[in-house]
Amino acid sequence: MEGKVNTPASSTGASEEQKRYAAVLGAMMKIGFVLLVITFILYLIGMPKPHVPVGDVSKFWGLKGEKYLEAIGVEKGWSWVERLGEGDFLNFAPIALLASITALCYLAIIPIFIKKKDMVYALLASLEIIILVLAASGVIPSGGH
Repeated sequence: MEGKVNTPASSTGASEEQKRYAAVLGAMMKIGFVLLVITFILYLIGMPKPHVPVGDVSKFWGLKGEKYLEAIGVEKGWSWVERLGEGDFLNFAPIALLASITALCYLAIIPIFIKKKDMVYALLASLEIIILVLAASGVIPSGGH
């Protein structure tokens, strides 16, 4: 077919960028999951010492997010980064990693688009990364901050 932009790179029909995206997604998902399990186990055994001990968590179950943060003396937003040394905040790191996988996947496929001189897709992937970073940072109101 003439004018076809993305030629399948293998018998699976997946293009080079699709295969790279899937490889990065698969690897990062496995790393994030393993880190999530490890940090959760560390939290359960109290290493490092949590901000809210596991036994006290049930005292706050009925509170909405903002009230919970107020009750435990934590500011909303990115203040959790400063608390990564506490067991209950340590597991936020793999969650943030899992949340950033889409941007990492786009970052991984941009060189392929550039190599193929597919600058529109390279630009779109770059813009997607910028929007994701701005949304995560709180610059673009997305409801998460």
